[in-house]
Amino acid sequence: MHTTKTIVIVGGGTAAWMAANMLQQQLAKVGFSCTLIESPDIPTVGVGEGSTPQLKSFFSALGISESQWMPQCHATYKNGISFKHWSGLDNKDQYFHPFPSAVDKHTARGFLQHCIAKQQGHNVDTQPDRFFLAAHLAKHQLSPKLKTGAMGLNYGYHFDSALLGQYLQKLAIQQGVKHIKSTVLTVQQHINGDLKSVQLADGQVVSGELFVDCSGFKALLAEQTLGVEFITYKQQLFNDRAVTLPTATANPLSSQTLATALSHGWAWQIPLTNRSGNGYVFSSDYCNTEQAEVELRQHLNMLDSPVEAKHLKMKVGRLAQHWSKNCLAVGLSQGFIEPLEATALHLVQHTIESFIGAFSAGNYSQQHQAQFNQRINARFDGIRDYIVCHYKVNGRKDSAYWCDNRDNMNISDSLTALLSRWDKGGDLLSEINQQQIAGYYPAVSWYCLLAGYGRFPATQHKAQQSLVNLTEIDQSLEQLSQQFMSHEQALAALTVG
Repeated sequence: MHTTKTIVIVGGGTAAWMAANMLQQQLAKVGFSCTLIESPDIPTVGVGEGSTPQLKSFFSALGISESQWMPQCHATYKNGISFKHWSGLDNKDQYFHPFPSAVDKHTARGFLQHCIAKQQGHNVDTQPDRFFLAAHLAKHQLSPKLKTGAMGLNYGYHFDSALLGQYLQKLAIQQGVKHIKSTVLTVQQHINGDLKSVQLADGQVVSGELFVDCSGFKALLAEQTLGVEFITYKQQLFNDRAVTLPTATANPLSSQTLATALSHGWAWQIPLTNRSGNGYVFSSDYCNTEQAEVELRQHLNMLDSPVEAKHLKMKVGRLAQHWSKNCLAVGLSQGFIEPLEATALHLVQHTIESFIGAFSAGNYSQQHQAQFNQRINARFDGIRDYIVCHYKVNGRKDSAYWCDNRDNMNISDSLTALLSRWDKGGDLLSEINQQQIAGYYPAVSWYCLLAGYGRFPATQHKAQQSLVNLTEIDQSLEQLSQQFMSHEQALAALTVG
């Protein structure tokens, strides 16, 4: 007789329901069934959230089209992120960071050539906005969707995170995931330390062979029960708080995230179809929550607005083991890197996909647990270093917060080597390949970041003739962009029929 093995998921929200969908889809065929336990007492925070392009593959794997989920989550398209006031340079204090695509192959080569020339002291144009199609689309409120046909363009999304969680919940239940609304009171373990069952407030005892901890920052199963060590990133990333405020929908509707540096952190602006999501990520070591809220309201011209702000705490770091015994930690329970590059759901998706691969390869045992943890830790640390770089290379002098970030020596050997290679005019690509970190962020992303901040030698030779034909690039991007729908048109097309 075939016995079904139970995967018990503790927690709700987007991460939990992503896990439920992926695990049920992939493991039900080999005898596993998911039960998700969600406390009715813990509210979800429905902030505007952004994604990386990987989210598209998540929905594709589930067979879900954009027209099915995007309108229900007030979602919009995201060509990339515009960074404002980070560099401290009067003449170059904003740059657009694209999602690089195959279509950029020719123009990206010219961008890299110019960066290398400028590292050597030549005065050539290295503004990333000039070289990438995504930047051109974002500047003109265009979507990444062609009027006709298809193009392999990388793009992300903006969405209401609470609504996305609700949508994924419906999908998971349709797949056969069992949903229990109750609070976990106690956790029972086997004599070998493996998790055995959870006892709920309504008296139920739910047993399982595999447990997924999606209980948020408290990490009920992984940290509190199994005692897995939490490794803080506080020494590298100072921000530990956020305050959020919604505003009216922007018109025209932008197709980019805006990240604006403020006194003690940065503010996000995320365009949704029904509103704009705004928030201020800051460090409580440099200002309190009241000061941060006032600064955000000033930034948004909302000092006299009656709209109530929400205050959030962040626990920045990661677990030493994301898969410990028979428990997998996913989402905030496994770790969190501040939301600067919208990597939260990317890490959730990557963790679950990697777990399914390792679990299956080990014949549904813990055989490949150590290698899995090593890979996930490397990805967390690699993404952390990329985020840290944004702060380390800032040029602002207006507050102790920015000066301390720039002077912070608590950075990894990896990031130290990358910055040293760049500052000496060396080959950054070879350093990235040598460290084997291109899988986290490709070389072109590092070049966009460092060039966008204007991190080049202070003394420049007289102007050198461009190594590439910039007029030709301008014309090429303009002609290409004419093939794309406006952001409004692309979103309207989702609801047709």
